[in-house]
Amino acid sequence: MSSVLSQEFKTLLLRNPIKGVLQVSLNRPDKLNSMNPQMWIDLRECFNKVKFDNEILSIVLTGQGRAFCSGLDLKTAEVLFKEDKTRDIARKAIHHRNMILEWQASLTAIEHCDKPVIAYVQNACIGAGIDMITACDIRQCSEDAYFSVKEVDIGMAADVGTLQRLPKVVGNDSWVREIVYTARSVSSTEALQFGLVSRVFKEAQEGLDKTIELAAEIASKSPVAIVGSKRNLLYSRDHTVQEGLEYNANWNTIMHNTNDIAESLKSMMLKQKPKYEKL
Repeated sequence: MSSVLSQEFKTLLLRNPIKGVLQVSLNRPDKLNSMNPQMWIDLRECFNKVKFDNEILSIVLTGQGRAFCSGLDLKTAEVLFKEDKTRDIARKAIHHRNMILEWQASLTAIEHCDKPVIAYVQNACIGAGIDMITACDIRQCSEDAYFSVKEVDIGMAADVGTLQRLPKVVGNDSWVREIVYTARSVSSTEALQFGLVSRVFKEAQEGLDKTIELAAEIASKSPVAIVGSKRNLLYSRDHTVQEGLEYNANWNTIMHNTNDIAESLKSMMLKQKPKYEKL
C-alpha cells in the first residue's frame, strides 16, 4: 500500500515534519477551516489510510491559517435543514440519520486509527472542532485558543461525538453540561484547568514545535507497545475494570511475543537508542 503522503486531499494538507510523524492540517483557511461535506470525506479517508501506513507512527492534527476549526460550514450544510417535500418525514429521517452516521464515522476514524493523534489548537475550536479533538488522544493549544460547544445556538444537540466523548475526556459532568447548555466560550486557561487540554503554549509556533517534538518522542517508542496501549485504553474506557483487565491479558498473550521487548531491554542495558522494525 502506498504512503498516505502520496495522497492528495481537497481539504487537508499533509506533511512529514520529522521521521515517523505525519502532520495533518485542515486546509480551508479562508473559511476558518469550517467543515464542508468534502472535509468529512477527506478526514475519514485520510485516517483510514494512515492506519495501514507503516511509515507513520504518530500524527499531529492542526489547522491552516489563524483558526483550528470554526465548526460546521453552515452554507454548505444548509440543504440539510431545508424542507423536503419530495419525501415523507420517515424517508427523510432515514436519509438524515444515515448522513449523521457517516459524519460520526469520519471522526471515529481518528479515534480508531492505531497511531496516536495529537490535536494542536490555535485560536477558534468551535462545534464540530470539539467533536474532532475529543476523538484525538492528546490535546494541546496556544494561549489564544478558545473552545465552544456551539450546537445549541443553532437549535440542535451536538451529534457527532462531543456529547459522548467530552464527559469521558474531562471527567466533570457538571462542567460539561454547563458549556453544552450555554454554548459559551472556554478560554485556554479554563480548558487546561478542566482537563480538555494537557498543555497551553504562550507562543503559537512554539506550541506547534513542541507538539511535533512530543509526536516524535511517541514515534520513537515500540510501535507494538503504542498500538497495544491505545487499543487497551480505548477498550477500557468503555468497559468495566474487569473486562478491561481480561482484554489486556488476551492482548498481551500474543503481543508479548514481539521482538521489541528484547530490543528494548538490550538497548537499556547498553544505554543506546532501540531500533524497532516497522509495523
